[in-house]
Amino acid sequence: MQKTFSKKSLLFLGLIICVGCTKPDLNELKAVEELRTMFGTKITSAKDACALFPRTVEQINERTFAVMTYVKQELDKFVALDDAQRTFDNTARAYDVISDNLSIVHSAIQGLHMVSPDAAIRDATQQSENTLNAFSVDAFMNPAVYNAFKAYYNGAAKTEKLTAEQRYYLDELMRDFKKAGFELPADQFEEVKALNKEIAELCVMFEANINTDKSSITVGRDGLQGLEEHFINGLIKNDEGLFVLGVDYPTYFEVIKHCTVQDTRKRLFFAFENRAYPQNKTVLETIIAKRDQLAKKLGYASYAALDIDGEMAATPERAESFIRGLVDKARAKVQQEVALFSKNLPDGVTLDAQNRFNPWDTGYVSSEYKRKFLQLDDRAVAEYFEVEKTLNGVFDIYQKFLNLSFKVSKPEWAWSDDVQLIEVNDKETGDLRGYIFIDLYPRANKYSHACCGGVIHATQTETVPGVIEKKPSVSFVIANFPKATADRPALLKHDDVETFFHEFGHAMHGLVGATDLLSFSGTRTKSDFVEMPSQIFEEWMFDKDLLKNLSAHYQTNQPLSDEMIDKLIALKKFDSGLFISGQSVNSMVSLDCYKEGAVKDLDAIRELHARTFLPHLVYQPNTHRYASFGHLTGYAAKYYGYLWSKVFALDLFYQIKKEGLLNPAAGKRFVDTILGKGGSVDPNILLKNYLGREPQSDAFFEDLGIK
Repeated sequence: MQKTFSKKSLLFLGLIICVGCTKPDLNELKAVEELRTMFGTKITSAKDACALFPRTVEQINERTFAVMTYVKQELDKFVALDDAQRTFDNTARAYDVISDNLSIVHSAIQGLHMVSPDAAIRDATQQSENTLNAFSVDAFMNPAVYNAFKAYYNGAAKTEKLTAEQRYYLDELMRDFKKAGFELPADQFEEVKALNKEIAELCVMFEANINTDKSSITVGRDGLQGLEEHFINGLIKNDEGLFVLGVDYPTYFEVIKHCTVQDTRKRLFFAFENRAYPQNKTVLETIIAKRDQLAKKLGYASYAALDIDGEMAATPERAESFIRGLVDKARAKVQQEVALFSKNLPDGVTLDAQNRFNPWDTGYVSSEYKRKFLQLDDRAVAEYFEVEKTLNGVFDIYQKFLNLSFKVSKPEWAWSDDVQLIEVNDKETGDLRGYIFIDLYPRANKYSHACCGGVIHATQTETVPGVIEKKPSVSFVIANFPKATADRPALLKHDDVETFFHEFGHAMHGLVGATDLLSFSGTRTKSDFVEMPSQIFEEWMFDKDLLKNLSAHYQTNQPLSDEMIDKLIALKKFDSGLFISGQSVNSMVSLDCYKEGAVKDLDAIRELHARTFLPHLVYQPNTHRYASFGHLTGYAAKYYGYLWSKVFALDLFYQIKKEGLLNPAAGKRFVDTILGKGGSVDPNILLKNYLGREPQSDAFFEDLGIK
C-alpha cells in the first residue's frame, strides 16, 4: 500500500487554524527560517534524512507553525504577482514547489503518527495532521490562488514554450481545480471547503482508532495446540497465567492458519474482524455521508463518481464492470478450489448443512491441505528466510536490476531501535539517489498493516540548458513481520517476503521516478495505477532461480530444494480463484460505500458482497471488518485498483522476464519507459509505449491458472 500526501490531495483535506491569530515568539520565527533552509537544501546525507522528522512535541508544534507561515508567505507572493509577468516557473512551478514543501512536513508528521511508540508524540502528530489538513484547505482552496493560476493558463501558457510534461501538469491541475469546486458560487464553495475540513479530521481519527486498537483474547496452554513452541514462548501471559493473543498480523495469521483448537481460532477471528468497532462505524458513516454531500455539491452523482473521475477506470460503472468480469471468469476455478477443500477437511473441521465453511476455518483448512497433500508448511518454508539474509538478498536483486548500490545502517536517530536506514546510490555514477527508512516489526499503537510513504520526492530538472539537477528522495517502509524469539532469529514466511518486495517496490518507484515536477514524482500517479510497479516486483518471489539464490536455511544455510520451490510457484494457481473472490468483496464494498446516498447500511453492504462472492462461507453478522478497513478512507472508492493494476503488472512482468529479471538493461528500459515517468504521462500511454501494443489480460489469467 502506498501512502502519500500529494499535490492533488491539497484540494481535498482539512481542519481550520488561523495562522495570524497569535503573535509568534522568537523560537517559532527561527523555525520558519530553519524550514526555509531545509526546503532549499538538497538532501546529501543520512543526517539530512533523519532531520526531516521532528523528534519532540515542541518540534512538531514549531514545524507545524513554520510550514503554515512559509506557505502563507509564498502564496501571498504568488497571488500578488502581476498577471502580465506570469511564466511557468513563477506560477505553475512555484505552486508545485509550495504545495510539495507543505507535503514534506505533513508526510514526516503523518509517518510519525503511524509509528511512534511515544503517546505524547502521537497525540501531537494527530493534532498537527488536523491542523495542517485544515490549513491546506484554506490556503490552497483560495479563489485568489485559482484566479492567478487561471490567468496564466488562459494567457501566457498558450504561447510559452513548454515541455509535454509541463503542459500535462497544467491540464491536470486545471482539471483538479474545477473538480474541487472553484467554478461554484462563493457561498457553495465555502460549504465545500468546510466539508473537506470535516472529512479530513474524521479520516485521521479513523486511522488512529485502528492503530491504537488493543483487542486480544486469552487462552490456556491447551488452547494453543498445533502452534510451535518458539511461537508460544514468545507470547505474553496475563496475571492469571493465561496466554495473550493479540490481533497483530504475525499473531493472528499464525493462529488462524495453524492452531488446531477451533475455539481459539474462532475467538481470535472475531477479535480481529471487530478491530476499532464500534467507534469506527460511527466515524465511517459520518465520512460517507459528508463525502456524498461533497460530491453532490460538486455536481457528481456520488462520491465514487467524484473519486474515480480522472483515474484510469474513469467511472464507478467501469470499475464495477471490471470486477464483475474477473469474478465471472474465475467462477469455475473457485468452485474447483472449494470442492477440493471440502473433500479434504482436517480433523475438527465440519461444514454446515449447506456445505459452507466457517470463516475461522478456511486458513487452517488451506494450510493443513498444503501440509498434508503438498508437503508444504509455510512455517518450514520460513526457516529459509531469516530476516537479515533475506533482506540482503532482496536488496541485491533490486541493486542488480535497477543498477543501484545500497548501504544499510542504523540511523543516528529514529523513532524506534528497530528502524534501519538505507542509503541508495547510482552504481555507475555514485550519485546519491535517496534514503529509505525501514521499520519491520509490530509494536503497540503502530500502524498495523504494511505500507510505503514518501517524504522527499525525487526530481530531475533542467536548471539551465543542458544541465540537469537531480534531487534524491526520502521514504519509509512499514511492515509488521514476526520478531525473533529466544531460541530462533526473526524468520519471514514466503508471503512476508512477497509483501516486502511489494512495499520496497513502492520505495524504488519513488526513488527512480525522478520527474521535472514534484507533483508527478515517483508514486504520484493515477491511483489505480500506483500499485502496478509494486505488484510487478512481487513476481520476483516466484522465479525459480531467484528463490534458489534468496533462500538459505537459518541453521544449515542450504537453499530451498527444487521440489519446494516448484511447489511454492505452483501455489500462485492453487487458490487464485478464492484470492480474486476475496479482493472482489473488498473492491465492491469500497465502491458501494461511496455510491449515491448519504446513508449506508455498512453491515448490509458487507453481507451482500460476502454472500455474493464468497457463497462457500457462512456469513457472520457479528463481524465488522469495515471498521478496520483503512483503505476505505485512504483509497476510498478505488480499492478495485489492486486488481486493475495487477492485470497490467503481469502483462509487463512477462515481458521483463524475457529480457532478464537481473538484467540492468531490462531494468533501465523499465525505468526509462515506466518507473522514471512517475505520473508525468498518462498510464495508458506508458503501457503502450513499453509493450508496443495495447495491454492485455491474457498473462493475468494464465498466471493464476484461470481459463
